[in-house]
Parts: sequence; structure tokens; C-alpha cells
Amino acid sequence: MATRTDVCYELLKGRILDGTYGPGHRLVIDQLGREHNISTIPWRESLRRLEAEGWVEIIPNVGARVATFDEGEWARTMRLLARLEGLATALASDELTEADLADARRMNREMREALADFDPMRFTQLNRQFHTVIFHRAPDKHLIALLDTEWARLDFIRRSAFTHAPGRAVESVAEHEALLDLLEAHADADTIETAARQHKLNTLEAVTRHAEARGTALA
Repeated sequence: MATRTDVCYELLKGRILDGTYGPGHRLVIDQLGREHNISTIPWRESLRRLEAEGWVEIIPNVGARVATFDEGEWARTMRLLARLEGLATALASDELTEADLADARRMNREMREALADFDPMRFTQLNRQFHTVIFHRAPDKHLIALLDTEWARLDFIRRSAFTHAPGRAVESVAEHEALLDLLEAHADADTIETAARQHKLNTLEAVTRHAEARGTALA
């Protein structure tokens, strides 16, 4: 049964992820308490939990606010995702059904169509769905939960610090096809893990090169 702290946590995190509370938004406990008729203690506990997860910053003598991410944070999240998703994809390889792989190929085709239609938002949504349908088959619930959290963080960072690398989207779709070929062929786990990890690192490297060309740098 959900506690009041759980309710406060889910409400705050939901509003952060859907953009209601954007980066830098102040989270005033008294105001939240009046708005939802919940005492201050559950709000304080939920804010500490969100701070531990990196979603909220608690500043002495100022209060709590939604964390602000930069391109360096995006790079760090991508490096972590590369490792986690590489492992999860390898673990999922024996659990994926023909229907799962067919869904993933359909999504990849639709990603190509989204590129042709100049619809980057649709492309991003399909990319998330593509990877999710694969790694959610991994027989490790804790690993899946970690990946879901990091993907949510990645989506949030994209809104607060947009990153872009021209031409990378086309390469990404081709790498998806190659990864699906490995999964359908029941390649060994190490080969699959390496391919899935490198897919993420290729995006990071492309964005890093583009940032350097612009005279900026990713931390």
C-alpha cells in the first residue's frame, strides 16, 4: 500500500518528467502541502528521495528546486546507458520472441519514415520504444528499473539541454538493423552486448565531435 511519501514522490517526479516542473522550478513545501492537503513531512521525505536520484537540488537557505542538466550530464548518462543497455540486450537475446523482433523492425522502418517526413519528435519517440521493447525482455527487474530511470533522465535532459549531431539519426537506424540481425541470428552474448553498447557510444562520439566543431565541449 502506497504511503503518503510515495504519493508525494510519484506526483513530483511525474510533474518533473512531463515538463510541468521545468529545470530550476522551485518546489515550496508549504505551497505543495496546501495544494494537496498533505502535511510537510511526506513532502520533505519525497524531496530527499528525489535529491538522491538526481532529480532535485536542495540548496541551504534557499530550498528545493528541479535540477538543471547540461550537455555534460547528457554525456555521462549516455555512457552509463551504453553499459547498462549493452548488458540488458545481451540478457534479453534468448527471451525475445518473433513478435518482439517484428515490432522492433516495424518501429525502425517508421523511424526511417519519420526522418523522411522531417519529424524529429516522432523519431525520438520511436527510438525510445525500439530500445524499450528489447531491454524489457531482460530477466533482471532491477536492471530494467535502472534503465527506465536513466532513459527518463535522458528524455528530461534532451528538453533542458538539446543535443544534436547531423547525420547521426540515419546511422542509428542502420545500426538498429544490424543489432536486430544479430538477435535474430542468436549471436553470442558478448557480440550482442558489444554491438548494443557501441551503438550508444557512437551517438555520444558523434555529438561530442559536433560540439567540438561548434567550439563547445561535453564534460
